[in-house]
Amino acid sequence: MTNETPSSSQNPQDLFRERIKRVDDAIALQEGDRVPFAPFNSALPYFLYGGTFRDSMYDYEKASQCILRFYQDFQPDADIHLAFTSGRSNELAGSTMIDWPGRPGTRVPDFSTHQVIEHEYMSQDEYPEFINDFMGFTLRKYIPRAFPNLKGLSGIHFVPSIVLSTTPLASFYSPDVQEAFSILAKIGEEDAKAAAASNALSARIAAMGIPPMMTGVGEAPFDIIGDYYRGTLGALTDQIECPDMIEKACDMLADIQIASYGYFKTAPLPVKRVFFPLHKGMDGFMSPKQYEKLYWNPLKKIMLALIDMGVTPFIYTEGKYNSRLEQLADVPAGKVIYHFESVDMAQAKKVLGNTACISGNMSIYLLEHGTRQQVIDACKSLIDTCAPGGGYIFDTNGSIDNAKRENIEAMYDTVLTYGKK
Repeated sequence: MTNETPSSSQNPQDLFRERIKRVDDAIALQEGDRVPFAPFNSALPYFLYGGTFRDSMYDYEKASQCILRFYQDFQPDADIHLAFTSGRSNELAGSTMIDWPGRPGTRVPDFSTHQVIEHEYMSQDEYPEFINDFMGFTLRKYIPRAFPNLKGLSGIHFVPSIVLSTTPLASFYSPDVQEAFSILAKIGEEDAKAAAASNALSARIAAMGIPPMMTGVGEAPFDIIGDYYRGTLGALTDQIECPDMIEKACDMLADIQIASYGYFKTAPLPVKRVFFPLHKGMDGFMSPKQYEKLYWNPLKKIMLALIDMGVTPFIYTEGKYNSRLEQLADVPAGKVIYHFESVDMAQAKKVLGNTACISGNMSIYLLEHGTRQQVIDACKSLIDTCAPGGGYIFDTNGSIDNAKRENIEAMYDTVLTYGKK
């Protein structure tokens, strides 16, 4: 494997700044010294270095060592790895929307990522309550349904009448609510351990001279409804049967997310970018009119608010996106990253090249099952298509779980050499 060693690479702090600039130049639609490289790694470090995805939920030190070894051997221009999630906290909550390796009684193997299990946690006729009392609905209905061990929260209420003593607080100290609070305290302890391990790992990666790719996350409002409240089938039904109601809900969720990003105004972060995985906006999922009204407009509202804060939205499209390119171009130039799983990259470059940075589309299937030469050829083809003129970050078409080491090495070597200006 080629080991690129820029003159300043002996100093991690200088290399850290160089890598930030390389990615920032691409975002600004400029050509740098070479194509920046920022692949999204999921379980790959565990696969290559003797760990499992289960470790990322139960053995943070072992998982950290695998990721650190990966970054020591393969030094990309930005760090993109999944933060640790506590398996124990999900056990305590009785989480029903996922199954995961290590859960008592699970059939998910240790090397697998967690598996999403969709449920309908909100009925269509509950939209008015969801919109008019979002926190109340989430506290009393969504959480008890999604995390059944916290069902005691369903009894919380407060009636603002004769508030001259502590009597109106009675529901908060009922036995069922107190039991839920007790479980929440234990969940908080476990989540704090996962967060501390994640933060420590990120700091160690940064000390190696590798900056983070993003410092915030979000979701398209339509995806929040489809992923967590109504389920995919429910969301599909709603966009036909009650489009005005789902539009109001999406607009509300956009405002809630925008408010949550206030930390970008004051936090001393090395980069300011927010990652949005798009789950349900691909070609064929909804008509162009539905996409514009229910999906794109609420998402764009968040994106424009972030751009006003000096933050770069990192939009990670999933599925085919050929029919959405014109709408994606409706943003300020040089302020957005669009990642693609499946798209005609030549057309994406043509439509978006003067507006937004593009990335993705390198086959993870090829990395796992292809030959070294096939990987090299695919990398060169992408660079030839997307790199001219700048505005391109090399990435795979999805997060990498399993791959041949020789193919990962071939991908890195090709980008670091063929991708030079």
